[in-house]
Amino acid sequence: MNHKISCLSVFIFGTLVFFSSGRAQVTKVGTTSAKFLSIPVGARALGMGGAFAAIASDASAIYWNVSGIARLQSAEAMFDHASWIGDLNLNYGAIVLPLESLGSVGLSFTSMSTDEMERTTVDQPEGTGEFFSVGSIAIGVSYAKNLTDWFSIGGTFKYVSEHIWNSSATGYALDVGTLFDTPFTGLRFGAGISNFGTKMQIDGDDLLVLKDISTNAGNNPNINAHLTTEGFDLPLTLRIGFAYEPLRDEDQALTIVADALHPNDNSESINVGAEYEFFQRIIALRGGYKGLGTKDSEEEYTFGGGVRYEVSPGLIAKFDYAFQSFGRLSNVHKFAVALMF
Repeated sequence: MNHKISCLSVFIFGTLVFFSSGRAQVTKVGTTSAKFLSIPVGARALGMGGAFAAIASDASAIYWNVSGIARLQSAEAMFDHASWIGDLNLNYGAIVLPLESLGSVGLSFTSMSTDEMERTTVDQPEGTGEFFSVGSIAIGVSYAKNLTDWFSIGGTFKYVSEHIWNSSATGYALDVGTLFDTPFTGLRFGAGISNFGTKMQIDGDDLLVLKDISTNAGNNPNINAHLTTEGFDLPLTLRIGFAYEPLRDEDQALTIVADALHPNDNSESINVGAEYEFFQRIIALRGGYKGLGTKDSEEEYTFGGGVRYEVSPGLIAKFDYAFQSFGRLSNVHKFAVALMF
């Protein structure tokens, strides 16, 4: 018990020091690559305002706090879809396999895409007849383990790629997370760092141009040249979360959650939410608010719900929905389906 309280004290102290040290930093909105890595996945998590670091307990834990997959008692496969703002389609799929005392392994895939767009130029503003595509993908391999009955740790290695027309950029990233059950009944903490990795630099045939490198008369004005772009950091984020369960039994449960976020390309913010499960915990209602403290944020309230249904002994299906208000932008509807087996 004393050891657990000591760990809790260090956890809280480190959190306060880290967040207070970032207060003087300048907000750097729009300065990172692969921003799709910051878009939340999982309808359950989004329905609770994106506060999920301390209760990450399904296949979407790979995104929120990878150490949470060590708490899964059975294998789970999940698929999540959202029609995001700007006519973007966001899809997430993951499978987690518990390996008993060896820990848990997971495989995840995230993609963001849009319909093909017609190329336009100054001379042909109505379109050239050429079409191009834009998209982003991330593939991750995860591992997590319960080091004790109350402490879990995990990590994810990710390959990240983005492309537009004939050019692309690739990078690699690492996520790490921890989950900590406190000595106080129903109180849990979680922490994680996401997208610690390489810079991404776009390259490709679209950067090949013809250049006049001299002003002398009679020189060749069409010299082949290659444009070089700068490398941009990935959207690194520190997430600290807590969850408190004032009520939990076989028939119902109430969970209150909050996450504090420290990104490298925006100001610090807080997400809050709650979940109420009832009717033998088959049905769940959720609500929350995202981006508290973020300047000029369009993110607002969220709500959602879910149903958990036992198809047959050892096979459980879960269906979840979440709605997010984006102020003056398009609202988001997110759907997720999962199988536990």
